Amino acid sequence: MSLPTLPYDLLFHIAQYLDVDDIHSLQATCKSLRSFALTRPVYRSLAHALLCRSRPLPLPAFRRLADISTDNLIKAVDRAHTFEKAWRVRAPRPARSSPLLTTPDSSLGAGKHQGRWYIKISAPPNEEIDWLSPITASYTLCATKSGRVVCWDVARDVCLAEWDPRSLIKWELWKCRVEFDERAVYFTMARVLKGSYDDNRVMEFVLMKLAFPPETDIAKPTFLPLTSFYTTGVVMNVFLLDPPKRLLSAFVWLASSNTIGLYVLLDWDKDEYIYVDTGVGCLISSNWSCILHNDQIVIHSEEADAAYQHFYPLGALRGYSRPRNGALKLSIFVRRHHLPSVSARLPPIRSVSKKFVFPRVGATPGAGRDVPSSTPTTLEAFSLLDVQPVPGPSSSAGSPSDDGNIGDPVDEDTGSPEPAPNPYPFPPWYPESAHFVRQWWPTLPGVPRLSCTVVLLAAHHPETHRTRFVLAQHYFKVPITRPTNADKLNSGSSAGEDDGDDDDEMLHLWYVSTPFEVVCVLDSPADNGDDEDTGDRPRPLVAVDFGHAVWVEYAAEPGGVYGVDASRLCLRFVTFPPVHTANDRQYRKGHASGGDGRTREGAIVRTLEIPEELDLDGVETINIDQSQGAVILSVKEGKIFILRYE
Repeated sequence: MSLPTLPYDLLFHIAQYLDVDDIHSLQATCKSLRSFALTRPVYRSLAHALLCRSRPLPLPAFRRLADISTDNLIKAVDRAHTFEKAWRVRAPRPARSSPLLTTPDSSLGAGKHQGRWYIKISAPPNEEIDWLSPITASYTLCATKSGRVVCWDVARDVCLAEWDPRSLIKWELWKCRVEFDERAVYFTMARVLKGSYDDNRVMEFVLMKLAFPPETDIAKPTFLPLTSFYTTGVVMNVFLLDPPKRLLSAFVWLASSNTIGLYVLLDWDKDEYIYVDTGVGCLISSNWSCILHNDQIVIHSEEADAAYQHFYPLGALRGYSRPRNGALKLSIFVRRHHLPSVSARLPPIRSVSKKFVFPRVGATPGAGRDVPSSTPTTLEAFSLLDVQPVPGPSSSAGSPSDDGNIGDPVDEDTGSPEPAPNPYPFPPWYPESAHFVRQWWPTLPGVPRLSCTVVLLAAHHPETHRTRFVLAQHYFKVPITRPTNADKLNSGSSAGEDDGDDDDEMLHLWYVSTPFEVVCVLDSPADNGDDEDTGDRPRPLVAVDFGHAVWVEYAAEPGGVYGVDASRLCLRFVTFPPVHTANDRQYRKGHASGGDGRTREGAIVRTLEIPEELDLDGVETINIDQSQGAVILSVKEGKIFILRYE
């Protein structure tokens, strides 16, 4: 029996071990195999593999995978594969293909931008943009420094909806989350009512929903206020954990105890709140995020050498609820009984920790130096899997081998290489900004839920007053340690199933390790009349998506001195190697691997081409949408540039 005559189910089983390039080769063999290789199940399997590596598909508007035709699924998978493959080996180039898949409304505005690799759309007139984010490929959402929030149609370059609080006290957009199934965007606006940086600080938040009509409806999206609430203490961040279930949380620094306060609205439609002191210490070098996992609120913190997760089941929090004034009055006059207070100290029900795995950065001397600007490769990023020795099957740890380095320290008790130290310890390196990215895009059943952290580390020179920056990146999951049987039962996995925790690549650090100087813009503080809030705050022009980062950098001329000969600006980009978990390792092929089967590939910083009319000196905000291959920048002249690469 020849291959083309095999039953479909056997061919499909074979296809699950093939990548996109293999499927393309299969399509070129004969008509029978081409017909098989262009079926929806085959491309749905390829889409699943891409999503497992946290590479989203370029879907139009609020489309889900189930909503698009087989032809568009094939185009989306091929385009996502092109992005992933090309960006690992070369710099992203200006796109030549159409930015949208074929949809009923894709013709709107198509002629206006036909044949251009970038588009320029309007920003709110006479306004400075404070925050900007793409909302699918069709819309952008931006907040101005006056507090307005505007939804913009990218293809037609028109404003679709606007929320203007017309307040004397500045509102800022804090958090945004897209819900594809609801065709909606949830976001929180915040303002400081009393500006001291201690437990007397008072803030007001309003939760908003931008609701988009059904695709066949010509109505415009509308802004809907959902609820408002007050906080006391220094709010570190707000998290929209599950908008369909109306679940929200916030971290508050409690200055009197130097611990983290957990503020929760279990149902923001109800006038109840929970505010407890977790007892978890707050360090200046820590980075924080919050995740909902199996009906548990997980406080995720990262310090210089390890990550920690603290678990709070929703059922354990319900006993600490108190009545809340949930009226949407949006007033600067707050009565004391409106303000929340800590009800109790509630330690985590469970806490876990795991150390980071650091690379031996010095193992590849000279890597990461600036090279002439005519060379596409400008900086190199070190990774653990590039430079840390992996014992081969016939070599002992630390001994000379093809996969290792001579002279690496060896643990006398175990015979294994000793863990590498943190190459950028605190101090002097401190986190200037931290970006936690969850898988925000439409996904498929069975795709593991992962997170990505990108930290911009900074070291300030006390004499020259210049600041050096490096980027650190890693992936993690919940829990960060091997899950218990109870965790597996709650998530639907078999209690005896081995998740391969020892073989995955979570918490392995990758670095863009050549110091560079990122451009910062000055954010004016909240105008609340408090003398302590004087002076502007520098905000680095850095944006991240899952496994990617883009930033505006001062670039020294070849042979120049860092921070001295920086005479021009450039747009830098890096794609970190994709995440590989134990779930997809058996299907991986075509990569050089060490003795443990892990990919050994590098990440290289590239310089992106920009339009001649774009002046990087005027950039106010920067963002990235890897699903569309787009970098979005707003400039002071009141324009937004959407640069498309492939």
